[in-house]
Parts: sequence; structure tokens; C-alpha cells
Amino acid sequence: MNRRAVIFDVGRVLFRWDLRHLYAKLIDDPAEVERFCTTIITPEWHFQHDAGRPLADMVEERIAEFPHAEALIRAYQRRFNETIPGPVEGMPELVERLHGAGVPLYIITNFGDEFWSMFRPTQPIFDRFEDILVSGVEKMVKPDPAIYRLALDRFGLEAAHTLFIDDVPENIAGAASVGIDGHVFTGAAAATQWLRDRGLPV
Repeated sequence: MNRRAVIFDVGRVLFRWDLRHLYAKLIDDPAEVERFCTTIITPEWHFQHDAGRPLADMVEERIAEFPHAEALIRAYQRRFNETIPGPVEGMPELVERLHGAGVPLYIITNFGDEFWSMFRPTQPIFDRFEDILVSGVEKMVKPDPAIYRLALDRFGLEAAHTLFIDDVPENIAGAASVGIDGHVFTGAAAATQWLRDRGLPV
């Protein structure tokens, strides 16, 4: 019988992520932080880089649109790692337990290639994973079924023996469309129980 493999998401599963973590350091008024992160440096705009759009093009375009915020927009490009303040509680321990038990571990992440090259070297935990598929490198994003098919092919996995953990329900649905069993992440305890229910040694 084939061993089950586990594929993880990164943002808001393995690591905390929110643009506000950076901008709360740069803008004194919490209400202004909220306005800035919902009108200028928005998740929707940020996700263009996840899909493969060059960061420099995005930043210059945004500065042209909001010239008064140039310094803050450039901080997004230079200081992105500060939007990721640390791991999600309990998740490094879960990864270590799975790795220690010999469970094959992989990642599919919606992450810009330039930001990934900045962030990946800072986190030794990624050495526990056998392979990592980054949307910005591949220029395809979750929940497109194509990214899951690519992952199965590249990782050498069978969908029926693969488990996937992501915090976005649409991404779990995308995985399900190619036959991968998925769990909508809400915390380490529930994820651990879900894996245990499927026979994994956690």
C-alpha cells in the first residue's frame, strides 16, 4: 500500500501572514492602517504577484496611482518578510512529528517568486519538505485544478494517497476536483485530529 503524503499551504497555515503586520509599524493610526490595507496595498493587488506578475511592474504602477503613498508602497517591496511575523501556533511541531514518522511532506503555496526567494532562506523548517511548488514561479495559482495536477505529477504522488491542508475552502475544492482529500485549516489541533483520523502517526 502506498504511503500517504501530506501537502501543506504556507500562509495562514504554516505561517501567520497579514499585510497589517508591516503597516502597523509604519502608520500610527489603526484606522488608517485598515484603510491603507483595504484601498492601496490590498490582498487582491498583492495576489497579482502570487500569479506571476513582476513585482517592479506592480509597485511602479501603484505608485503612479497613489503617489502620496510612495514610501509606504516601496516598503511593501523591501520589507515583505515583516508581513509574516512567525509560525502558526503548533504547526512547526506538527511538521516535525510527521517528518520524524517518515511521512512525505510537500507544499503548494500561492506566493510570489520574488517574495519567496526572500522568505524561504529565513525558515529552516522548509528543509523538512521534499518539494515545494510556488505559484509565482509556475504562473498558476490555487484553486486552479492545473496547479494540483502539476503538483501530483512533479511530486510523483497519486491523488488517492494524498492529503492537503489549506485555510481557503476554494483551494480545498480545487484539490478535491482532482481527487485529493483536503482539510480546511482552522488550527493545529483540528488539523492534527484530521490527519490522525486518516491513519497518520501524529
